[in-house]
Parts: sequence; structure tokens; C-alpha cells
Amino acid sequence: MGTQRQAELKRAGGSRGGRGARRRILEAANELFYREGIDATGVERLASEASVSKRTLYRHFPSKVAVVEEYLRTIQRDVGDPIHPGPDAEKRTPRARLLSLFVSPVSNGSLRGCPFHNAAVEAGDAVPEVQSIVREYKREFIGGVTSLAKQARATNPKLLGSQLAVLYEGAEAMSTSPRDPDP
Repeated sequence: MGTQRQAELKRAGGSRGGRGARRRILEAANELFYREGIDATGVERLASEASVSKRTLYRHFPSKVAVVEEYLRTIQRDVGDPIHPGPDAEKRTPRARLLSLFVSPVSNGSLRGCPFHNAAVEAGDAVPEVQSIVREYKREFIGGVTSLAKQARATNPKLLGSQLAVLYEGAEAMSTSPRDPDP
């Protein structure tokens, strides 16, 4: 393990093995799966980046698919969600919250699109568990946008919710290839 990685782990309160292995595995998965892709990230690389042995990784997750599933669930649970954006949401109008969907927080060129979409494409039909998580997330997203459209008193909240979800997905996809948050 490189000295830079050791220093990072020490600052973060982690070390090789021991407590925090599951957290380190998920942190490494979050970074590697998003930046390099799920298929491109092997279990050996994941274990190395998390500073755990493959045996420890498999003790926490019975398979790579289980890591992918937890990676997606963690994103679903922990990442800032524009539909449920936290305690300050009550201070903003539903219309302002809808418009905030299209304000990109990323400006460092690290755009790789929606991690759920990426996982669905990489998993294909071979990993139905991943497809199920992705479908659930996308349904919740559309439902959240539709709910905000209803709160904003849209004439047809279901239609507007669906249209805004498509625009959001399209803008996210169009930002990926040129790595430009402007769309």
C-alpha cells in the first residue's frame, strides 16, 4: 500500500484491516464504481483501495454484486437528494426546489452521469437485483418530482413530473460525454 494511501487512512482514522473495513469498502466502491465503472473495478482492486484483504471483503459482502447493491442503496440513502434536500427544504418553495434540480453542483469535470443509470447499463439483465434497485430509485425520483409539481400547483402534476424527470435525466446524460455541467 502506498504511503499516500496510508496517510489518508491514518487521517481518516482507519488502518489496514480492523474496524471500519465495511465503511472503507463502500467508500472505495463509491469512488471506483462511479469514476471507473463497476465492470472495470475488480474485487482485488476494490479490496486494495479499501485497504482490506479479499477475505475481509468477502466477510462483509458475499459477492461483488452485494457490494454493488449496497453501493447503490448507500447513494440512495445518503447523497443529497433534490427532492428531499434536507432541513432547509421547508424554507424553499416547491417551484424553487423543482428549479434546483437543474443547478449542477459539480464543476470539476468529474461528471459520469447518474450512478443508477450507469449501474443499470453495466448490469444489464444479468443482475436483476441491481435492476430492481435502479427501478425503485427512478420510480421514487419521478414520484418526488411529481409530488413537488403538485405542491407547486401545476395544472397536470403527473405530466409535468414525468417531463421534468426526462429533462433532468437528459441533461445529466448530455453533461457526461463532454464533461460539461451546462446542459
